[in-house]
Amino acid sequence: MTDVSAMQKQSQVRIHLHTRSGDIELPQDTGPILVSTELKRYQLSTLVNRLLETEQPVPLEFLINGQFLRTSLDEFLTRNGISAETTLSVEYVKALIPPLYVASYEHDDWVSSVDVLSASSQAAAWAGNRYDGSTQRVLSGSYDGVLRIWNTSSEVVATGSGHTSSIKAARYVSPTQIASSGMDRTLRLWKCDETTLTPTLELYGHKASIDGLAAHAPSSRILSASADHTVGVWSTKKAEAPEASEELVPNAKRRKLSNTKPVTQRGPLSILPGHQSQVTDVCFDEKDATVGYSASMDHSVKTWDLTTATCVDTRTTAQSLLSICHLPKSSLIATGTSARHITLIDPRASATNVSAMTLRGHANFVSSLARDPMSSHQLASGSHDGTCRVWDIRSVRSEAMDRVGEAVYVIERESAKGRRPIAGEGVKVFDVCWNREIGIVSAGEDKQLQINKASS
Repeated sequence: MTDVSAMQKQSQVRIHLHTRSGDIELPQDTGPILVSTELKRYQLSTLVNRLLETEQPVPLEFLINGQFLRTSLDEFLTRNGISAETTLSVEYVKALIPPLYVASYEHDDWVSSVDVLSASSQAAAWAGNRYDGSTQRVLSGSYDGVLRIWNTSSEVVATGSGHTSSIKAARYVSPTQIASSGMDRTLRLWKCDETTLTPTLELYGHKASIDGLAAHAPSSRILSASADHTVGVWSTKKAEAPEASEELVPNAKRRKLSNTKPVTQRGPLSILPGHQSQVTDVCFDEKDATVGYSASMDHSVKTWDLTTATCVDTRTTAQSLLSICHLPKSSLIATGTSARHITLIDPRASATNVSAMTLRGHANFVSSLARDPMSSHQLASGSHDGTCRVWDIRSVRSEAMDRVGEAVYVIERESAKGRRPIAGEGVKVFDVCWNREIGIVSAGEDKQLQINKASS
């Protein structure tokens, strides 16, 4: 047993340090270490860096029994009823740096949707060597019906106006292609370059607002979530998509008689029924793009076999669901609820419980979710309470019959500084995106696209 005498106080406790494979590991198993119970996170971080013999100190966090250490060891032991005679198993992990405010991009109306194009974005990965990653862009969709592409100097470099009502979702399919949808019941594809957005395809098939989109460029597929209780499956290729139903295309006959060159119109590959209320969000399985997931106000998450266009599983929760995100390395589906929390669902057929974990802390609907691109353990959420929150699913405590986690950081709307909006009034967050280069980008009712990023 190593005795760190310089750290000893009147009260001491034995700890056994370890980390997960792939993280910074101790050069050898040091065995239990005797340390003062007065130590807090910073002192423990200093101690472990010394043991790691790091050239430059790495800020560390510490998990004990699934909880991040936020007090002294003595306070942790007392609060959790743990004897000082116990040898504590302490997991150390790289600290998540607080995301600091960077900038806000002002719009003319509420900002409903946001996505990012950068070297590490999914659209860039799909493009491969066709995109060099040197150009960073932020895409926003607004209730004024306009798509905007921004550079990182908060300048609009391109706009697209084609939707006849509010845009509800917008996503990069590739560095040169964008998909958008809105309350006009249409899904639209756009060609984008440095300065222009050109409509290339109008997709018709839903009978109500299309509130969520997910894209998978390698398979040329897009999923849509609609208030008409269905999920749409679409192709980004004109030749692959069927003709659009004339009864769903407004002014179809008038367009045929017009001399202007119309945008090509197509229909869905399939419309998937089954939900009993509006479908709020969709996502692809990140390990298998032939599988999709949908969240609905009917309290359920459905798993879809996209090859056969059939529902293969339904998981029912106690709340209406507003957002969805796949966490592939954890084999979990994160869902934002109307009950102000995030429910993590295990979609595998072998799972016996619907809820694997609950993340609590928001004070209003959880409207959007985004996975941390640099970690399999963290995600960000946007809420109608006017905040984004950052979560680490390794930090969890047992509570009654549930496993419960709390936010690591809270990101307030910069426009609300100095006042406390009731239930997020005026600053509701509608969408959030997490990108390695640009940071956490959120879109809100305050007509702002806000960027927060860790300092290092």
